[in-house]
Amino acid sequence: MNFKHKLLVLALTPVFVLAACGKSEQQQAQQRPPMNVAAITVGTEEVRIFTTLPGRISAIKDAEVRARVNGIVQSINFTQGSRVKEGQLLFKIDPAIYQADLNAAQASLNQAQASAKSASALAARYQALVKENAISKQEYDNAVSAASQAKASIESARAAVESAKINLSYTSVTSPIDGIIGEALVTEGALVSATGATALAKVQQLGEVYVDFTQSTIEMTQLRKAFLNGELERVDNNSAVVRLILEDGSTYDKTGKLLFSGVAVDPNTGKVNLRATFPNPKELLLPGMFVRVQLERGLNKAAVMVPTQAIQRRADGSSLVYVIEEGKVVARPVTLGEVADDKTQITSGLSAGDQLIVEGFTKIGPGMPVNALPWAKDPQAQQTTTTEPATTPKSEEAAKTDKATNSTPSTEQKQ
Repeated sequence: MNFKHKLLVLALTPVFVLAACGKSEQQQAQQRPPMNVAAITVGTEEVRIFTTLPGRISAIKDAEVRARVNGIVQSINFTQGSRVKEGQLLFKIDPAIYQADLNAAQASLNQAQASAKSASALAARYQALVKENAISKQEYDNAVSAASQAKASIESARAAVESAKINLSYTSVTSPIDGIIGEALVTEGALVSATGATALAKVQQLGEVYVDFTQSTIEMTQLRKAFLNGELERVDNNSAVVRLILEDGSTYDKTGKLLFSGVAVDPNTGKVNLRATFPNPKELLLPGMFVRVQLERGLNKAAVMVPTQAIQRRADGSSLVYVIEEGKVVARPVTLGEVADDKTQITSGLSAGDQLIVEGFTKIGPGMPVNALPWAKDPQAQQTTTTEPATTPKSEEAAKTDKATNSTPSTEQKQ
């Protein structure tokens, strides 16, 4: 009987040990102090509302260099890709035929002047003779008419000379504007025509550029509703800030000015055309370049802005934040709005006055008790670590008790 009793005691001993261990772990979890986390009290601030739209760069002055007379290109007088001045010689067309035309026109002018001189002298002599009735009045009138026709011939010959000079000058093809010239589209020896469709070269001014972009009618309607509801305050186009995001994701260091916003919708695209100008002193913006335009469209005077690092991402791409309610962590889904520097606007899911966790996410989860500490932007400025639990007098006493308990070996451990 005693032997059976001993066997029963030995069989029940592990059950008691496991129960004691489970109870001890549960007590330790209940006695575990809240974790330290860095938190802020959510507030509101004034935020400029920007709309991001796709755009393309174009030159303000974009001049095609074309031939204005027919002929053979004798020489190309510029370096491709170089900066040129207005009036600078770019191409030389064979001037021989135009020089010959000028010479012929000049000869015709000389001949007309000589004929006019002779006709005028004859009319003067006839004037004296008609007074003496030596000639008829009809002969005198014919002489005066011939002199007038000779003078008109002079003017016609002079016009022909001027036309020939102009055509001769067109054999020197010059730059129409200051700017940067691209490649030569013809070679020496090529036959060019004044009516040809091919340009000789292209010159562009890049000191200031246009940015052309469009906005959908849906976006414009939503924006106007926000103005009518008082959610946003309208910004004048003349004072609206326009920014550029380049293809590499960087922000262009100059702001632009909105030139116009279209008042008609393109029936083919359902969008409204807009145009802005940007200074381009370093010629970083090139015609044809795709950019993203950030256009200021309104002002939100009570926007909820939080540090971007406080926003967490779910696997499905949605966003959430952790707030503190009654000393415990609560996860809240949020909707994001504008991004400004290191802050992001929360359009729904968070209100002013909420206590938002900014640091210390690695060891917390919904429902866990936490101890909120003021958040410092500089991690080195925060003396208390956010990954260790907060120490309270009660937890220290519990720790001492646990240490004392652990220092005394138990019967179950010996066995």
